[in-house]
Amino acid sequence: MTTAVLSLGSNLGDRAEHLRKAVHALGDALLAVSGVYETPPWGDADQPHYLNAAALVTGESNWLDVARSLEAAAGRVRDPERRFGPRTLDVDVIAAWNAAGEPVISDDPELTLPHPRAHLRAFVLRPWLDIQPYAQLPGHGFVYDLVRTAPVMDDLGALRACDDISLET
Repeated sequence: MTTAVLSLGSNLGDRAEHLRKAVHALGDALLAVSGVYETPPWGDADQPHYLNAAALVTGESNWLDVARSLEAAAGRVRDPERRFGPRTLDVDVIAAWNAAGEPVISDDPELTLPHPRAHLRAFVLRPWLDIQPYAQLPGHGFVYDLVRTAPVMDDLGALRACDDISLET
């Protein structure tokens, strides 16, 4: 049994519905889901704003397979020319822990854990705080402290809480 934090994002089509369907598809694996935040695009500014959220999940699943399955169900098409381009759904595995609560560390090119850039991304860290206020990103420290670092704080002001959108199942 493992526990993981997934980052969910959508900026094409019915963004909220893509997130809702992904959360619903997690089924019994879902422990908690964050609020929704609208965020400017990261890495490629020529696209619509994103809706982002975080999910805490547990189970026997291969979380990378789960992420890819959720993306496929939302009709995600990867554009090799635009690594950070628009998408119906983006699901990233941010961090995972084994049954003993120890962090899963992986340098596999298919799934690097913890996510190598999570500590720099307000759109990952801020929603995560909603569901785990005392969370720690393995190798980087408390998420609460990470959102107060210069690169993250610069982006934090651009996040907008979307209190009118619920992803609760």
